Amino acid sequence: MSLFLRRSGLGLLALLFAIQLWPAGRTNPPVTADLEAPPEVKEILRRSCYDCHSNETRWPWYSRVAPVSWFLVHDVEEARAEMNFSKWGEYAEKKRDSKVETMLDQIREGAMPPASYLRMHSVAEVSPAEIERLTHWVEKPVQVEPR
Repeated sequence: MSLFLRRSGLGLLALLFAIQLWPAGRTNPPVTADLEAPPEVKEILRRSCYDCHSNETRWPWYSRVAPVSWFLVHDVEEARAEMNFSKWGEYAEKKRDSKVETMLDQIREGAMPPASYLRMHSVAEVSPAEIERLTHWVEKPVQVEPR
C-alpha cells in the first residue's frame, strides 16, 4: 500500500510540474479609450474594478501557477468581455450608461467585487461612502479619455 501511495504522490507531483508548461495567456492589451472620471471616482474603480475590467490587470504571483492561472485568466477575459474600462470610448453612449448603472447595482448588492476576489484583495471592498460617491458620479454624464 505504501508503494502505491508513494507512486501516486510522485505521479501527482510530476503532473503538477508538467501543467506548468501550459501557458495561461495573461495579457494586458493597449488601452484605447480609458474612462475619464474625477480622481476620487477613478481611484475607487482602479482599486476595486480595474484588475478584471480593464487592460491594466495587475497579475499577482499566483497567476503564474497552473491550474490557478487558468481560472484567473478565464475570469479576467470574461470580465473584460462584459465591461472593459480600457475600451470605454468604443461603447455607444447608451451602452456606457447601461454599463455604469449595472455596475452600480452590482456593487450595491455586494455582487461586485466578487467575494472570491475580496478574500485575496480586501482593499478592493467598496464602502458605503464610496458607493454614494459612485452614485453621484453615475448621475452625471460619463466622459471618455482618448489615448
